Amino acid sequence: MQMYLFYILVFITGLVIGSFLNVCIYRIPLKESIVFPASHCVNCKHQLAVLDLIPVFSFIFLKGKCRYCGTRISIQYPVIELVNALLFLCIFIHFGFSYQSFFFALFSSLLLVISVIDFNEGIIPNPLIIFGLILGLIYIVFTTIGTQSWDIIRDGLTGSLLGAFIIILIILISRGGMGAGDYKLMAVIGLFLGYKKIILVFFFAVIIGGIFAAFLLMFKSKERKSAIPFGPFISTAALIALFYGDLIIEWYLSSFVFF
Repeated sequence: MQMYLFYILVFITGLVIGSFLNVCIYRIPLKESIVFPASHCVNCKHQLAVLDLIPVFSFIFLKGKCRYCGTRISIQYPVIELVNALLFLCIFIHFGFSYQSFFFALFSSLLLVISVIDFNEGIIPNPLIIFGLILGLIYIVFTTIGTQSWDIIRDGLTGSLLGAFIIILIILISRGGMGAGDYKLMAVIGLFLGYKKIILVFFFAVIIGGIFAAFLLMFKSKERKSAIPFGPFISTAALIALFYGDLIIEWYLSSFVFF
């Protein structure tokens, strides 16, 4: 019973933080403060009351419209809140109650914000990258102290450098086929996942991106030379590697490596 209550608390925390992520997604590309001014309607600028800020439920009760001017509220807001809450829940169920789960939860929220901003605006803002690098380094320090092993430092730094190098190499070969934000994002992910899983991240990102691009071309939503943000695919691949990377690597080594 106590465990279920804990998971409910984790889910609610994810919803609340998801609400804050919506603020980040809207304001960071505009280079506005994510703290001031207080939350307000983007149309009429009216400051929102507490009842307007209850994650998901406010959207439902207000029927998806601003209480003050009647402007329709984007469905993105409750979706981001729910996705973040589900990520938090899955992380704490998978990794248990530990400092790792805390860091991975923040890491997943960061990936969520980056994915939406990159998808909408085609950019990965540097403040998010800086936050990710700092968070990743703190995670490495905590893990090193907790395990009494220096391997995590080597693994994280190597993963960060390798992740960045892979994308930089592609940029040079393709002469701009990817953006600078992509290699910075891979550097952040490498700190958390290490050099083995960063290779998985790239592999899955290419597959997911290819499927998405084929789908768009099939329905003629994009022209063949249209730019498609790669950040969401990298982030999705990173989450797959976070949850299943060890199992995938173990399966590969046991199935295809005979020496």
